[in-house]
Amino acid sequence: MRSSPAAVQTERTFPRFSLGQRWEHALIIVTFAALLLTGLPQKYRQTSWSHFILATPERVELVRTIHHTAAVVFLLEALYHVGRGLVLMSRRRLSSAIFPTGQDVRDAGRMIRYLLFLSPRPPSYGKYSFEQKFTYWFLFFGFGILIASGLMLWFPTVFTRFMPGGLIPAAKLAHSSEAIVSAVFVVLWHFYHVHLERLNLSIFTGRLNERDMRRHHALEFERLTGEPASDETPGDGE
Repeated sequence: MRSSPAAVQTERTFPRFSLGQRWEHALIIVTFAALLLTGLPQKYRQTSWSHFILATPERVELVRTIHHTAAVVFLLEALYHVGRGLVLMSRRRLSSAIFPTGQDVRDAGRMIRYLLFLSPRPPSYGKYSFEQKFTYWFLFFGFGILIASGLMLWFPTVFTRFMPGGLIPAAKLAHSSEAIVSAVFVVLWHFYHVHLERLNLSIFTGRLNERDMRRHHALEFERLTGEPASDETPGDGE
């Protein structure tokens, strides 16, 4: 007697990130990592590990070349990202989901109350939570500081023609400090919160499964489907 075949279970998925957004994210990961790995030895030049990496003039030149090449790619990516956003905004096609609103302040307050056991449930989110918006805009302005200060360090004579010379040491401090702050933020906050706390690969696949949509983006799920997101406790994700 033959056993009946096992039932095939299917699950809906929902579009989360476009192909262009996923490529941008991958490019930022690669270039930021390259900039960090080549910038830190130059910042901590007096350490033994930096002496090992920058042991010869040829190595110093190679590290600087890699740093500058990655910086150019990073700058072009930033210009594309901002330019694309401005074009979409001019055509009234830019989604407002990523922009902070008063609701994000209320959601933050409700999350604090939930963490203090003063509220039975955390807030429900749309496409992006207040934490995701904070992450995006923190890195957006942080990367802007890196780009501006990096250009000043790369072309100091150009900028000191019309700006005070003391700007260059300030740019050096801002550049290295912001790089470290951004790196710590990405590793300790963004990477852990998105990829380690729960395995969320939507930034790589472009789609999010129905279970995660219902639980972590309940309002967006209801907007897309017209269905209730169920009674599962919502939270936060990518």
